Amino acid sequence: MSDSHKAGPLKIAVAGLGTVGAGVLKLLERQADLIEQRCGRRIEVVAVSARSRGKDRGVDLSKAEWYDDPVALAAHPGVDVVVELIGGSEGPAKETVELALERGRHVVTANKALLAHHGTALAAKAEAQGLAIGFEAAVAGGIPIIKGLREGLAGNRVSEVHGILNGTCNYILTEMRTTGRDFADVLADAQRLGYAEADPSFDIDGVDAAHKLAILTSVAFGTPVDFKSVHVEGIRHVSAVDFDYADALGYRIKLLGIARRTDRGVEQRVHPCMVPKAAPIAAVDGVFNAVVAQGDFVDRVLFVGRGAGEGPTASAVVADLIDIARGRSTPTFGVPAAQLSEAQPSPMEARRGSYYVRLMVLDRPGVIADVAAAMRDQNVSMEQFLQRGRAPGEAVPVVLTTHDTDEAAMQRALATIAAKESVVEPPRMIRIEQF
Repeated sequence: MSDSHKAGPLKIAVAGLGTVGAGVLKLLERQADLIEQRCGRRIEVVAVSARSRGKDRGVDLSKAEWYDDPVALAAHPGVDVVVELIGGSEGPAKETVELALERGRHVVTANKALLAHHGTALAAKAEAQGLAIGFEAAVAGGIPIIKGLREGLAGNRVSEVHGILNGTCNYILTEMRTTGRDFADVLADAQRLGYAEADPSFDIDGVDAAHKLAILTSVAFGTPVDFKSVHVEGIRHVSAVDFDYADALGYRIKLLGIARRTDRGVEQRVHPCMVPKAAPIAAVDGVFNAVVAQGDFVDRVLFVGRGAGEGPTASAVVADLIDIARGRSTPTFGVPAAQLSEAQPSPMEARRGSYYVRLMVLDRPGVIADVAAAMRDQNVSMEQFLQRGRAPGEAVPVVLTTHDTDEAAMQRALATIAAKESVVEPPRMIRIEQF
């Protein structure tokens, strides 16, 4: 790119001065000499935009031109890079990025929703003009997973990526396991601590992780971003009792995003999983994220780090800025947008694996036989069966695990079981993943 030949500074405009935006400005200010040493030129913030002008963000904004409208900021004369930290898949964020590209500016963004919905089109637009879109900060915060996949593993065919992609959910699940408290109690605690939003649905219903998974899938497999094909489930129905049974069975419960090449196509799914305690990802607790990539020459690689927050996300944004300042160029999703190869999505019903099922049933003769018959009729083979204690005539929890079976068969069996008068709550199912 021509930027590397400029003697002057790389001039950037920052749209959005929330936690991440303020963090980027602090990092650029504090590490100015180090950054100049690493990219051969200074990075200069010439314009900023945010909702509130008077708010103290802990950083000097006096030298930057202020814009109330982030879209107008994208047209600021002399800007080399627009950094979009507004968020959202539509509206000002999308308009700002599109105008920046039209005006010949590179873009750096932390906006996973924008890329999950419009990434392929934006990549084509950028690459047609020789521009870069940096988005390391959009997936897994400070973990350099985009660089890891796109550059570090460029010599590998990647067959699978899976990981903990949402720190809020990982924190909640970790607290439920270690304290024995229920979901609602831990969620309220996470909101008080600032780990969960006032409206946490985006996180706890799996949407945030699904956005990130769609981006990772594209980078890992060289396919167009296909968010609509991601199967998404959240963690609302995971109960404290499930952690007791998981522990007894040798598992940990994690909300995972999984993308996998199969004979039936590309799987993309986000849902709670039971993973063996010995799996490296099982030990990643609290607000940390982790991503595992499987390459044909490198085998398995594990990336672990903080998935959100001012410092880690700012670190990822600035890494992209340094790449642009040095003129380092890689196609947005690892291969040119025009060469992204369409992949057949593999439907969730085609998933094959084992399952954990928890039932609340009336403790009376014949109930377990009915459950076993429903499983047998769908060719689902049970592996383990757990019932703790007796309470004749009352509801008791019953847990079973299965051998490998098809998702479609499992769902048919659960529908039959749920319809039985002796089953007093909807069956709760968690998929078991043997990593």
